[in-house]
This record gives sequence, structure tokens and C-alpha cells, in this order.
Amino acid sequence: VQSFNNVSLCISLSHVDLFSPQNAGDIESTLNILNVLDELLSAGTDRRITYMISKGGSEALLSALVTTARTFSPNFTILLPLLHLLAKVGHRDRRIGMKAEKAEAVLPTLTLLKQNVKHTRRTAACLWVLQVFCSSVTTATLLGQNRGLDVIFRLIPPHTTRHKRTVKAAIDALAALLCSKANVRAAVANGYVSALLKLYEDWHNKDPDHETIPIRLALLHCLHQTTHCSAGRDALVAQGGISLLYHTIQTCLASNGLESLVEPAVQLMRKCYPKCPLPLTSDQSVYTFPLPGRPTDTAPGPQDVSFEDDSDDDIENEEDDDLESDVNKLRSRPEPDRPLEQLGQYVRLCPELHHDFQDLDSDSEVDSSSEEEVEGDQDGKGEPPENHLQACDFHSHFLSSASVKQDSHPSMVDRLLEKHGACIPHHDPRMYTAAAALTKSIPEYSILAFPDFWGHLPPQSKEPMAGRKPNVQRKKVFEDVQRLLNPEDVIDEVVFDLEDPSSQGSPDHSDSLSFFSKFECGNLRKAVHVRRYYDLILNADANCSQHHQWFYFEVSGMAANVPYRFNIINCEKANSQFNYGMQPVLYSVREALEGRPNWLRTGTEVCYYRNSFCPSRGQKSSSFYTLTFTVTFKHNEDVCYLAYHYPYTYSALQSHLQVLQRSVDPRKLFFRQQSLCNTLAGNPCPLVTITACPPSKSWKDLHQLRNRPCVVLTARVHPGESNASWVMKGTLEFLCSSDPVAEALREAYIFKIIPMLNPDGVINGTHRCSLNGEDLNRQWMKPDPVLSPTIYHAKGFLYYLNSIGKTPLVFCDYHGHSRKKNVFLYGCSVKETVWQSGSAVNTATLKEDPGYRTIPKTLDRIAPAFSFNSCNYLVEKSREATARVVVWREMGVLRSYTMESTYNGCDQGVFKGMQTGTGELEEMGVKFCQSLLSLRRNTMLYNRRVISQPTLLNLDDNLLDHKSRNCFEDDEPPCVEEIEYRNDSFPEPNRNDLDSEVNGNTSSAEEEEDDEEEHQTTGNSRRRSMKSRLYPHLIGQETLNIKRSPCNGMNISNGQYLS
Repeated sequence: VQSFNNVSLCISLSHVDLFSPQNAGDIESTLNILNVLDELLSAGTDRRITYMISKGGSEALLSALVTTARTFSPNFTILLPLLHLLAKVGHRDRRIGMKAEKAEAVLPTLTLLKQNVKHTRRTAACLWVLQVFCSSVTTATLLGQNRGLDVIFRLIPPHTTRHKRTVKAAIDALAALLCSKANVRAAVANGYVSALLKLYEDWHNKDPDHETIPIRLALLHCLHQTTHCSAGRDALVAQGGISLLYHTIQTCLASNGLESLVEPAVQLMRKCYPKCPLPLTSDQSVYTFPLPGRPTDTAPGPQDVSFEDDSDDDIENEEDDDLESDVNKLRSRPEPDRPLEQLGQYVRLCPELHHDFQDLDSDSEVDSSSEEEVEGDQDGKGEPPENHLQACDFHSHFLSSASVKQDSHPSMVDRLLEKHGACIPHHDPRMYTAAAALTKSIPEYSILAFPDFWGHLPPQSKEPMAGRKPNVQRKKVFEDVQRLLNPEDVIDEVVFDLEDPSSQGSPDHSDSLSFFSKFECGNLRKAVHVRRYYDLILNADANCSQHHQWFYFEVSGMAANVPYRFNIINCEKANSQFNYGMQPVLYSVREALEGRPNWLRTGTEVCYYRNSFCPSRGQKSSSFYTLTFTVTFKHNEDVCYLAYHYPYTYSALQSHLQVLQRSVDPRKLFFRQQSLCNTLAGNPCPLVTITACPPSKSWKDLHQLRNRPCVVLTARVHPGESNASWVMKGTLEFLCSSDPVAEALREAYIFKIIPMLNPDGVINGTHRCSLNGEDLNRQWMKPDPVLSPTIYHAKGFLYYLNSIGKTPLVFCDYHGHSRKKNVFLYGCSVKETVWQSGSAVNTATLKEDPGYRTIPKTLDRIAPAFSFNSCNYLVEKSREATARVVVWREMGVLRSYTMESTYNGCDQGVFKGMQTGTGELEEMGVKFCQSLLSLRRNTMLYNRRVISQPTLLNLDDNLLDHKSRNCFEDDEPPCVEEIEYRNDSFPEPNRNDLDSEVNGNTSSAEEEEDDEEEHQTTGNSRRRSMKSRLYPHLIGQETLNIKRSPCNGMNISNGQYLS
């Protein structure tokens, strides 16, 4: 307390006329006040300085500065400590620049600088004060208007061993001045970029002992500032700046202790790398589909360019003002969007309610269309000899969806199955081939991808998240820069182009890989062999020009044990789990034929960062990101497939449903596959009903069946979220199994399942949209029956269930999440939304059924991949048209969820540090079903096998076996390497560094000043010679002509201050 009182006393004294000393006693008193203030403020933390600022300390010091500077012969015995103290205080005062302008202290300080350029201590003190003044952009602009840039720039010499503190102060002040766009433009126009590059090179080359690292770092800061505008970046490139930076970085990397110089130089190099349009004829997708009611020659409308996470409920980054705070709106039930009379069409989708079960011994009805098979081609062109089947023979061109032959000659499929045999549970290659033949796509696929045809088994062991080597991204950036510096090494050969059929064969150069993606779910638009790596460009979603994330393609022609680098260069998201241990997946045909049909995580040196590419025809300000990874293939001439995540095609779903249909006992299990509707392209959208058959035809048993509550499950509204389909696969197989819990669930519920809400998007390899170019999960509020038929009829079916008194007990939409780990649920709660929004409504008075938390709590106890604390139940305005919110609000479903599954892995529990595979995803589908027991455990009659599993029944007695983070915390820490290259990427100056510089300037150095004057004459000629080579435009400017300032009315000319 006493120290704060002393500070207040000193401030009070500073307001009296002590800063206009008339005699030696006054000077001594003033110095005492300054020394006491400096000692008080230097001790302890910044609290004292903050206190001084709050009490008007900055204004007092500025007033003293102006008063002292206006004297005919300023007394630097007082001015020097005053300037030092003002620099220390001003560095911590955010408003110091505006205060300096108000006190009319800016231009007098600039005048003091010019008058004392021969006195290094005074010069440094003035520079530090000007630096802190420039925390205000208007102050920096004022100094620039009065030639402050030239004054300060002339104080930066080529390499010297003398007065390094003053040199650094000048560079720091110049960097501070360049916070103003007007100053940046002036600096670029006056050739400062070229001069700064030469200065940086000179200080770099003449500093073998690394004694001037702070000066070199400060010069990099100036270059960062000058490249805030495009003209500055162009100037740096034109002057060979990227080459200079690249080679100086290599020198720094070869020496210890220079890491502080490397990262700013790398970021500067990335920022100035010339923008390069993607080598495409158009940004629009290769695939276009004529939409009903729209002219075929009309281009799609402008797309939403916000590349946020594809999760429907990516809540952690939402601002509170996005939360719905209107209680009435949250609780209101909107009127149906269609007349009640239209709901009659959905009666057919509830066959279990009208079936009389007259013949419980007969098989369930089977949709005849699902049994059809298509005759294949009869010529068998291009098939390899039957006795020499190798991996290279199964290039996708040889595996046709029409290869089910009816003649005596065995097809590729027949010979393949005869030699190797099908080995995947619930998968029949012939049935898959038949289903694929019925699938309708925009490019009319006729080729099957081998993994989809042959099937996949989860690997026997868990796959850990990939480790990240230090500075792996930097290494990739250097390889990208070498492309610019050494264009003669660039091969630049297009080895695959979806728009050019001639490029889809073997490449001209035998040492290039072959690519292919024209199959179901495939997405690769173009592949370019650059140098020792390949640039890959993804196709946009159909009928639009964005949403690049999902990829799935074939690669062949590789050599074993040779690393191949792949760069996917038109990703859109600002960050990715690829920076946190996630890897792409790979499937090898050779491995599959040898009995290991597994999709495996693959890739080393995986990283994700912003690149220099821009749309081919769009705004150059738009950014893309590179996903880069290196794959070393195990076999020569193998055929492999790479994908963003484990693919799951529409044809796989259709064949899987047929296999399940055949596997169930129709006397015990009611399984009915129907078509909800047809998609835009004419593909049926399947709806599956699963429940238990009644034990008899008695009225009591039929009544019990028809009064079972409904559970509605949907998935794959976003085509790129293939993990949702694997979760759904686990759900379907479990519900059709003989597991006692599955039997109990079938006896308790009627399951209505739409396993793929966006078949067209899945088929055509899109990431987010359907063929209408829209996100279907933003159409639930008012879906268009023509353009969004699956959503329109799914909502209509839910309306129908509601109208007949069978409102679903649970609705869950399965999704994938690209930026978070684990599996979690998003639900809807009025109380939690109102509370989190900061509304004035007293949430204690709101009554709400807490049952929406039952399933998440249950899953947290039984599912190792599930994170309860990552769940939340907020209703945002931006998500009001999603399935989760619409079903909750309009249908009144309390337990309306989105279940998000990670693409990466888990950071908790038994799966911690492991990437999720299809086995874990399918298990999650099982666990979700099991969690439904908790809703009816008091009313269900369990058989003995269920009772023997207390984990599922005594849920409240189980302890959590893992801890989860709060959902409002960031899922990941900042990436170890800077993904972006922004204008503000240069690290903020350290306050303690400035304090140290100032304190070092307070030591007695009159000998230094005398020494400087002594050497002035002898060194003048050499200094002028060096300066003329670096910046000739400044030679001959011996006077400072300062413009009139509109801010304070001061007029300074020829370096003289006119009071």
C-alpha cells in the first residue's frame, strides 16, 4: 500500500511546475522524482505501472515531455530519464498513442530525434518513445505524414559492431510505424523492401558469431510489416526475397541457437509465395445434374464460402449470440408444413401395424427389386488370362459392375471367387455386383472399386495415432518453395484428369503412378506429377464449386519400398485432425488376395497447412489448404486405394440389407425393407423396419406389438461422413442378431431406420451436398419435395407417426465430426440453452424433463469411445433447420440427437491414443442400441440372458471409467506448427525486452558519445558509400520537412520546433 501511495505522490508532484526547472535545485528535485518513479515501477510486477496509468501517470509524463522539449535548449539531463520512463510506461498503456496526440507530444518527439541523431543514447530514447506511440495507427500515420519513415530509416546502417542498441531501436520503431497501411504503401513505393532485404542479407552474412540475432529478427519484423499489402509482397518476390530467405534459413538451420530466426523467415516466405490458380478449366464440379424447374444452361447460384466444420452441431466455436434466447420460441410448436391429408401416403411405411401375421411360418416379404440381377457383358474384353490372376490384373478397368455373366465363360468375378473365395461376413461380392449394376450415377459408373466389391475386415489390432516429427510441415514448405526457385526440375505432367478420358490410362512416363477415381464414391479430379511428389485436386460437390474434403481413388504402378508423397491441394477447412494423429486409409489388392482384406491407416509425415493456391476463376483472396502425406507401398505393381476415411457405398448398403434380409428368421423377426422415395437421380432411398414378431396371432400379442414405441434412426445425410454408415452397419447387424439384448430391444421397440438419407451424394463422391448443390441437413424446416425428396418424405413420415400417436421415443441422426475426437451426442434443452445464452429469464423457474440426458449418461458407462462431457444440448439459431432441432421442436421428440463420431480416434478410456477403425464404429452402433434399454428398464420383461448382464441394467451403479473434457473447451491445443500465414503472425514484442534495452541505455556512456563524434569525420565517407548502395533515394535528404498536422496544429520545418 505504501508503494502505491508513493506512486500517487510522485504523480501529484509531476503535475506541478517541477518540469520547468529554473535552477539547479529544481533540476535535482525533478531527477529525484523520476528516479523514485523508475525504482518504484521497476520493482515487482506490472501492477504499479497499471496503477500509475490509471491515475493519469501517462498524461503527466507526456505533459512534462512537451514542456521540456519546448525550451530553447532542452535539458537532456532531465529529458533522457523522462524518455526512458515514458517508454516503459507507454509500452503498457494501450491508449498511449491517442494520449500523445492529445498532449501534442508526437511531433516534438520526432523533432528531438532529428536534432539528436549524433547522440546515440538520446536517439535510442526518442526511438523507443516513438515506438510506443505507434501502438495507435493514427499516431503512426501522423508520423508517416511528417516524414517519420525517412528520419528513422536513415538511422539503420549496414552491419556494424557499434551502437547496436540504437540500431535495433531504429528498426523496432520502423516496424511500429509500419502498422499503418498508409505508411506501408509509402514504404513500398520508396523502395524500402529492397533496401530491407539488402540490410538483412548484410547483417546475416557479417554475423558469423550470431551476436546480432535481435537485429536480424527486427529486420524480419519490418519485412513482415511491409508485406501486409500485395504490392509489398510482389516487391519482395521481384527482388529475390524468397530465394534470399530460403538460403538464409538453410544457413540458420545448420547452426545452433538460430531457431528464433527460422520460423519468422519461413512464415514470411509462405506469406509472399505468389498465389497460383488451381490448374482447372473451371471451379465448378465436373459433375452437373439438370435440376427440375431450372434451365439447364443456368449456372448454380453463388455458394456459401464459409468453410466451417461439416458437423451440423459444431457448437464449441459458436458465440453465445447464436443461441436461441427466446423461451417462447424454444417452447413453441410450429404448425406442420403440409396439410394433414397428405400424410396418408406414409401408411405403407408402417406395415407392422397392419400385418395380420396369419402365417408366422412364412418368410417375410422381400422387395423383388432387391433380388434382381443384371446380365453382364458377354464379350469379356480386356480380361487377363484366367490362370495368372495377380494384383495388377484387378485394376478397376477390369472389374465391371456388369460382369455377372450368363454364358459358359467364367467372368472375372467368377474366377476371382473360385480361386480365393468370399470371406467377409454379411458381404456377398456377387450380390454387391448386382446392386451396383442398378445404381444410377451422373457419370454412369461401370467400374467397381475392388475394396467395395471384395469387402473389408477390421484389422486384428488397434492402430495408434500417428506421431508427428518435429518441423515436418516446415520440410514440406521447403519442398514447395523449391518448386518456385527451381522450375527446371518440375515435371508438371498430368497423369489423371477426370475431364480428359485420354489421361485416364497409363501415364507417358513409366516412372509415374497411375490414378483412377471414376467409380462409386470416388473423388479425385486431377493428379499432377510435380517432382518427387504428386499434387492431387479433389472434385467439388455436384452442381457447386466447393466442399472439398472427401477423397477416394485408386493408385497403381508403384515400386515397393519407395516413398511417394501425395499433396491434396484444395482442401478448405482451416484445421484438421490430420494435424493431431489422424491418417488416411489404404487398401491393397495384393494384401486382400493373400487373405488380408483390410482398410489400414497409412501415411507418414502427415500434416495439414495453408498453401498458396487459389480458385482458378474465383477470388484470389480465397484460401486452400494442403493435406500432405507420404506412403511407402509394400508390393511392386500393386493396385491400392486411398481414402479420407473407410468408404461405404450405396451399393454396399443395398447388398448388406439383402444379406440381412436373408439371414433373419421371419418367424421371430419382422424385417421389412421399403423405399421411402426416389432421389433426384432415381435411386431408391431405403427405409427399414425391424421389430419382433408377436409370439402368436392373439389380440393381446398383436396389441402389444402395435403399441410398442418407435425409435427412428437416420444416417449419412452428409456423404463424406462414411463413419456414420459404419456405425449404422453395427446398429443394423446387432438388431438382426440373436443377441439377448437385441431380442429384448426388438420386443420393446419398433425401429424405423433410414440408413442413407443422401444416396445421390454418396454415389457421386460428394462431401456435403446432394445433387441440388445444397446441404440436406439445412433443409428440414421447409424441405422442397422436388429438390430435397429424401428430407421432405423423412419429415412427412415423422409427421405421420406423430399424427397416429406414435411420436418417436428417440430420434438420432448419425454423423461424423472432422475436428474432434471421441463419440458424443448433441441434443436439445430449453433450460441449458437459455442459461448459456445469458438470458435474463430465471432458469430455476423453467420446468423441463431431464430425460434427454439418460442415453448420454448410459453411453458414457457402457461405450469406451463415448465422451459424456463432449455432449451438449444447446439450440442455436444457425442450426434451427437441422434434423435434430426440427424433430425436437416440431414433432416434440424429447430425445432428439445428433451422434457425432470422430474420424480420428479417442483421447480417453481404453481407446486412448488409438485411431478408430470400422470395428470400433460398428461397436458404437451396438452400444447406442444397448443404451435404449435404460429408457424402459422398469417396464420391460427381461429374459434370463439379459438379466445376467448387469452392466446394461444397473446403469446407475456403474462408475465412469474415464474423464472427458468440458464441451466448451477447444478440442485440440494449437498445432505445433503454424497452419496459417497471417499478417499478424509475427510474435508480439516482449515488454521485458524493451525494459532491458532501456535500462541498458541509462548507464553512463558519455565516452561512447564522444567516441562517436571523434570517429564521425573519418567514418563519414565509408558510411555514405555503403548507404548509397543500399538506398540511393535517401542520399541528399539532409533536412526534415514536416507537414502541418491537422491533429495538433504544430508546424515543424527544417528540424526546428516553433513554439
